[in-house]
This record gives sequence, structure tokens and C-alpha cells, in this order.
Amino acid sequence: MDEETLKSALVFFQSDRPSYGEFRKGDFIVPVANCDVKEYNANPKQNIPLRDYLNYWREHRESGYSSPQGCLYMKDWHMHRVFPDHGVYSTPLFFQSDWLNEYWDSIQLDDYRFVYMGPKGSWTPFHADVIRSYSWSANICGRKKWLLFPPGEEEHLKDRSGNLAYDVQSTVLQDKDHYPKYSQCSQPIEVVQNVGEVIFVPSGWYHQVYNLEDTISINHNWLNGCSIDIMWQFLQQELKAVQEEIREWENHMEGWNQHCQLLLKSCTGINYHEFYSFLKIIARNRIAVLEATSGDSAAIHSTFPAELSTLGLCHSVFDLHRTEDVLTSMLTNENFGMLDSDLLDPRPEDLLDEIKEIKDAVLS
Repeated sequence: MDEETLKSALVFFQSDRPSYGEFRKGDFIVPVANCDVKEYNANPKQNIPLRDYLNYWREHRESGYSSPQGCLYMKDWHMHRVFPDHGVYSTPLFFQSDWLNEYWDSIQLDDYRFVYMGPKGSWTPFHADVIRSYSWSANICGRKKWLLFPPGEEEHLKDRSGNLAYDVQSTVLQDKDHYPKYSQCSQPIEVVQNVGEVIFVPSGWYHQVYNLEDTISINHNWLNGCSIDIMWQFLQQELKAVQEEIREWENHMEGWNQHCQLLLKSCTGINYHEFYSFLKIIARNRIAVLEATSGDSAAIHSTFPAELSTLGLCHSVFDLHRTEDVLTSMLTNENFGMLDSDLLDPRPEDLLDEIKEIKDAVLS
């Protein structure tokens, strides 16, 4: 399935209901979750050909939204990674300062841009977004219902063992023996998202989402200079939780701190070393933009991706200032100081000097 076929297939994005014809040519594999099955507070996933999922969806709808396979939801398909030059959609202006995908694009390993497709009745259990990122979701067709809880309310939605609720609308939460704090929980903010509407979910807001109709949406996780300190705080909290979990082995395990970092990456997708690499790439990109700005401005548009080429001087300096703040905090962090300094290139102190030098030059 080439890019021209993809563009033809996505013409149905203009309609009220999905049309499956062109997409059935797709032989690539997509992740599909079974919304009727609970597995570790989530839905189990399988990978199947896109054409098979669309055949299921059509049959599911024609059978009155009933299937022996259950209610299947195509989630977290990396369409952008499969078709990086798709041209089907562009990121809305207010979400273009996206450090998360900028970093993953630079190392060419992953991204946090997704397409979701699901029938009426498919849903996503209660959760907060990865590494306390923001998210935005655009409905191409169909309608969603969102239940959103401000940060802190999730503490009232945990059982006695500290496990988050799977379904915040389940009657099991009313059992005070299992959910002793549920009665203190505020009612969620309920939002119905219609076709053509985009919703922004702030960092740390837990949510649960239902497809009220057959729905297709574009979803991005992202963060930037306004939330990078929240990500850093989250990583510190997660590392502390890991350390407490295996504290009994601290004096009996060689390289205990390194093991904690490995577990942190397993739990969150990133550890302190990679977080430093993340900040380094963001900082170096801003430095390069500012250096180009002082010369031939036309070179910016030919050298950098569109999102970077439109940053401008003030935005680039702001991003460097926020990066500098977090790097300074990291240098005072005991666990960061335990990392193998030979793996940090350049040394954090030298990167800070680079940032201060370019800021002084631009602002002088």
C-alpha cells in the first residue's frame, strides 16, 4: 500500500462514517485490543493485518455490534511511522512545539503519533498518559465521550493495595472495603467530542474514553518547555518507587543503582541517561536554530523540519531556558550523579555552558 493509495483510502476522513474499500488493500500489521477482556488493568492486544480488522469491523456493525470475537479496537497504530510523508494531516499549530516526537524522530526508533479506529462501544480504560505527557485527539469521524479527572483525584480511585480502578463507572468502586476513598472522589468532567473537534488533555489528568459511534481519530502524546519539569518530577517519583520495591537488595546486589535505572526504563520507557540525551537533542536543535537565525534565515526552512523552522528567536530561547532549569536540577540530583559519567557526552556542565553562551550571545 503506497502513499497515494493511503491518501485515497483516507478520503473517508471527510465523511460521517468510515468507508473501508481502499484500506482493505493494506497488508501491514496493526495493533488491536479486545475491549471485552481485562488483563492487568488494560485490554489484551494482538497484531493482525489491517484488512482483517476492517473486515471484522464491517461484519461487527452488520451484526448489530455483536461478534464472537468481542469488541475489537484498533489502537496505537503508528501510521506516521509507516508513512512519514503521508500528507494526510498536519499537527495543529498550538501542538507543534512537540519535544517528545522531535526526540524520537531524531533517533529514528519510535514515535507517539497514533491512529485509533473502533466501532461503537469500544473504549479505553482509566489511565494517565505516558511519562505525564500532554495529549491531543482529533475526531475524524464519529463521537467520543471523555471522563476526565484533575490530578490528585486518582488517589480516590485506588483500591486498598494502591491499584488504580480499571473502569471508573463500575459499581465495584462503591464497595468501601475495597475502595475506601471512593466516596471522596469528585465527579469527572464529562465531554462529548464530535466529528471535527480536537480535545487537549493536560499532563497528569486521568481519563477514560468511549466511542459512542464508529470512530476514527488522530492522537498524539507530546510535551514541551511548559511541561518538561513535570516529566522530570515524574521520573524522580518513579525511580523512588522502583528503589523502594527492591530496597532489600540494595546491600546485596552489585550495581543496584544501575538495576534501578533498568527497571525505571522498563516501567516508563525512559531512564535518567536517556532523559539526559533527550534534553541534549532538544537543546542542540535550539542552539542550531539560533545560530542559523543569526545568518541566512532561508537556510532554516531548508535545514530543519517545519516545526523547528517556525520556532523563532523568542521561542528557541524560552526552550533553552527551560532545558537549562531542568539540567541544573539534574546536576544536584543524587541518583543522576551516580550515572556512569563516561556515557554522558558531552558532560552536563559543558552542555549548560553551551546553552548559556548562545543565550548570552542572542540576548546581548
